[in-house]
Amino acid sequence: MQPKIRKIVTFDEEVFVEGYRKADRPWRMFAVAAVVANPWAGRYVADLRPEILAYGPILGKELSSRVIALAGDGKAIEAYGKAAVVGLDGEVEHASGLIHTLHFGNIFRQAVGAKSYLSFTNTRGAANAPIMVPLMDKNDVGRRSHYLTLQFAIPDAPRADEIVVVLGGATTGRPHHRIGDRYQDLKDLGHDVDNPASV
Repeated sequence: MQPKIRKIVTFDEEVFVEGYRKADRPWRMFAVAAVVANPWAGRYVADLRPEILAYGPILGKELSSRVIALAGDGKAIEAYGKAAVVGLDGEVEHASGLIHTLHFGNIFRQAVGAKSYLSFTNTRGAANAPIMVPLMDKNDVGRRSHYLTLQFAIPDAPRADEIVVVLGGATTGRPHHRIGDRYQDLKDLGHDVDNPASV
């Protein structure tokens, strides 16, 4: 059982000036999206597992390799995330099914040497719907400089009977980051951040 991929779309953004000030390093975010036929479109299917197990590894490997190629190396990716948008003849459960599986996300996580979970969105929309890919530091969930959202759209996808499946990454956090991180907030509230039991 193979996913029917109509096309693959790449998004790549490099920001040189943010907040009227030049970035020390260009702020780069990128994503790769597969536009896939929804095998469950237009009907209720009780067991989604056969397609999930078949599609997950194929999509995970294909998208991971392409995202890493954009970065040049998995180690260069500092923040990462995933998303899916299902067309109007599908359920949000269908979008969730293709990205919330160890057979999909773990391929990307291992390829970039990450410890953090993959942040995500799963939504429903028509063609040209906003695709929002939330990113976070691949090793440190409290590092706010890498709380990012990559946004783009595909003019002809998803069609009503399709799902757009996406992996995204960034090689830096936001330029001029200055809002602190979760650990400083916890210290401000009197927590001992070195002692997880106190949080």
